[in-house]
Amino acid sequence: MNTLICTVVFLPMISAILCYLLGRFQKEVRSYFADIVTGITFGLFLYLFMQTLTGGVSGILVEIPYICGMGLHFTLDGFRAMYGMIAAFMWFMSTLFSKEYFAHYRNRNRYYLFLLLTLGATEGVFLSADFYTTFIFFEIMSFTSYVWVAHDEKKESLRAAATYLAVAVIGGLVMLMGIFLLYDVTGTLFFDELIDAYTTYGLLSAASTDCTQLWIAGICMLFGFGAKAGAFPLHIWLPKAHPVAPAPASALLSGILTKAGMYGILILTAYLFLGNTAWGSFILIIGVCTMVVGAVLALFSVDLKRTLACSSVSQIGFILVGVGMSGLLGEDNLLAVRGSMLHMVNHSLIKLALFMAAGAIFMNVHKLNLNDIRGFGRKKPLLNYIFLMGALGIGGVPLWNGYVSKTLIHESIVEYIELLREGQAFGIFDAGLMKGIEWIFLFSGGLTVAYMTKLYICIFIEKNADESVQAKYDALKGKYMNKVSAFALGLSATLLPIMGFFPGIVMDGLADLGQGFMQVEEAGHKVAYFSFTNLKGAAISLIIGALVYIVIVRLWLMKKENAEASAKMYVNRWYRYLDLEDIIYRPLLLKILPAVFGFLCRVLDSLVDTVVVLLRKTIYKDSKLPQELAEGTPLSHMCACVAEWFQMLGNKTFNRKHPKNVDYDHKFAMFHEEWAENNAVITRSMSFGLLLFCVGLIFTVAYLFLRDVFGLW
Repeated sequence: MNTLICTVVFLPMISAILCYLLGRFQKEVRSYFADIVTGITFGLFLYLFMQTLTGGVSGILVEIPYICGMGLHFTLDGFRAMYGMIAAFMWFMSTLFSKEYFAHYRNRNRYYLFLLLTLGATEGVFLSADFYTTFIFFEIMSFTSYVWVAHDEKKESLRAAATYLAVAVIGGLVMLMGIFLLYDVTGTLFFDELIDAYTTYGLLSAASTDCTQLWIAGICMLFGFGAKAGAFPLHIWLPKAHPVAPAPASALLSGILTKAGMYGILILTAYLFLGNTAWGSFILIIGVCTMVVGAVLALFSVDLKRTLACSSVSQIGFILVGVGMSGLLGEDNLLAVRGSMLHMVNHSLIKLALFMAAGAIFMNVHKLNLNDIRGFGRKKPLLNYIFLMGALGIGGVPLWNGYVSKTLIHESIVEYIELLREGQAFGIFDAGLMKGIEWIFLFSGGLTVAYMTKLYICIFIEKNADESVQAKYDALKGKYMNKVSAFALGLSATLLPIMGFFPGIVMDGLADLGQGFMQVEEAGHKVAYFSFTNLKGAAISLIIGALVYIVIVRLWLMKKENAEASAKMYVNRWYRYLDLEDIIYRPLLLKILPAVFGFLCRVLDSLVDTVVVLLRKTIYKDSKLPQELAEGTPLSHMCACVAEWFQMLGNKTFNRKHPKNVDYDHKFAMFHEEWAENNAVITRSMSFGLLLFCVGLIFTVAYLFLRDVFGLW
């Protein structure tokens, strides 16, 4: 079993190199090889998942010592097996779809190389048993996935990739700083051992010095994990990276890589800040902001993949709300824990179907603007079914999987409000404020319904403004993707209603398997998902969504190009100056901080020079040596004095008529300089070294000869 756990991490990474070498000679074989590797990885994880159901893998800890000093450590439980299997499934489906999607792309070999490398790194994150292992694979995952974003090598792709890399690098460095601080306080980075820090260091005591350092460490790591998850205000890379990345990569970026960030946040919440209401409140505030900002950005977007990317930001916000509620509810956090975990699973599978559906559109049209792709889905029942399943799932419509997880999170908010009113719970939020958060939750769900309705009606119901373009779209019926792609997309979409139609079997089973990871051992009581109370919350969001679509989308976000136009066009009314990247992050990192620190460095540099000059002019004032020679050495100067004495003697005797006036001091000094330079050149040369070696060898041989012949010692 230990070997099997290592295999699912390192097999894809080793196979990536073989895949690249195969692609240099046989591109068709390379594609099939990648399909086989991802399929085997999924099969192995499916086996591990089944083993966790039977309890055959409890307590496993795999150690690979000496790597990077502290070694690598992996473990397996229900949640890790579940999410590792979901990641492997999504990679398998994306790889199957990639063959057709990349048929006319350049650099396919490079794409498959980093596709498999990122798979291994991601599985390493989900199976990690300590923060050190998590960090190593987390950074590998960030750097290998960077290539996905930059794949097209266009100007906008490279700019988005630079943003993605900057967020990943800065987040990783801050996370590493937090890991150092955490290790300094606790002496361990193992998740299971960090639970003791809660009681050992009095995490609830604000006066504790160790507690302060733990909080700083936790916030630093939250920064790094939140950056990858796409939490506000570090969400800036998602709306930029997803539209330019290839669709199969976008599905993985949105569905899985963001969950690697959420994995770290779950660890912090369940192992380091277990039951801490201040931490739960902090996560809840971040979640609410992320949920609303993402939904608003998605509503305003007129780009298909950008809308789905902004939707990912919003859904991460929903998950964070559930995680925050799990901290606020303390021991009564069963609903929040199950809801946040299930929404992670649901969002991953939903975005797999939606982004691959968007990829099917793009590989036929090569456009993503809603006005350009309008009407593409008409007369295409399979694509309609795939997209509709994803839209209903993410919209939280009853009988689809998204409804189940959103209901659990909503019920956890309602439960906390009741506890506040009864005086059985405490925190920075009162019942009235939490009631406002509940309505923000329902309103954000309504915005989700509104922008997904906007996409569905645009693509599958409305006709394109250009009749000739619409005719071309209609002619693609049955020809817009091959059977393998249809299988991958169809299977991914079919899972969504199955999970929603049988929540008591599928969803509750997954929640039971994974809740132990979040330190919740109590049995989950049966939730009446289709009771009037739970259906009422979904109905409110659906009504809000319908109103927003009719009032905001149809009346404000659409307009006619001119009075003669028969149809309205989708318009982008989001002001560019509201882009956080352009108005805050880029000016801050590229202009303000370099200018400030450059100025400080110049001041400090000038200050040091000023102090040195001042000291040399005062305390350490320079003085000329009393017998300092202008040039040459004492020996050359002495020889010059002797030569000049003989010159003076000659001028007074036999050179009287033609006296000589040679500056022997300068002449001998120049001779000495030339001799010293030649000597330095010679002694530094290889020939001189070899010559000395030969001389030494001769003396050695001569000594041995004389010793043997004459008996010398």
